[in-house]
Amino acid sequence: MVDSAEATLKTLALELPSPPKALASYVPVQQVGELLYTSGVIPSWNGDVQFRGIVGADVSVKDAARAAEICALNIMALIRQHAGSLDRVEQFIQLSGFVRSAAGFEEQPKVLNGASDLIYKVFGERGRHTRQALGTSELPLGVPVEISAIIRLKP
Repeated sequence: MVDSAEATLKTLALELPSPPKALASYVPVQQVGELLYTSGVIPSWNGDVQFRGIVGADVSVKDAARAAEICALNIMALIRQHAGSLDRVEQFIQLSGFVRSAAGFEEQPKVLNGASDLIYKVFGERGRHTRQALGTSELPLGVPVEISAIIRLKP
């Protein structure tokens, strides 16, 4: 079991981007009781979109999984900003992901594994979660992946 997600992040030599800002009329994160809900985040780094395109057409599954990893890092940045530390995470409850998919593309779960696997590496068993991986025809700013999360925080 991972004792400190913050320490694991350093051990993995991972940095977090600045927490993403809302692109429209919503808040990036909302806490209700011990649950933290994030809005959908895209694969941007400090506001700069890192990937654009359609998975299964002009974006490979490997690149889309990397885009999903960046989404996970953005989710972690939102958690740290809101809770003060990643070590306040009791459990990741659920990830919901949308993959901008070419017609006939059916590997959305492989794309979302980029985010799920990274979260597990950083949080250990606290990073295990339920998940939705859905295909869609369009996403904001032409990105290939958008992911939101539900997280339970320690009191």
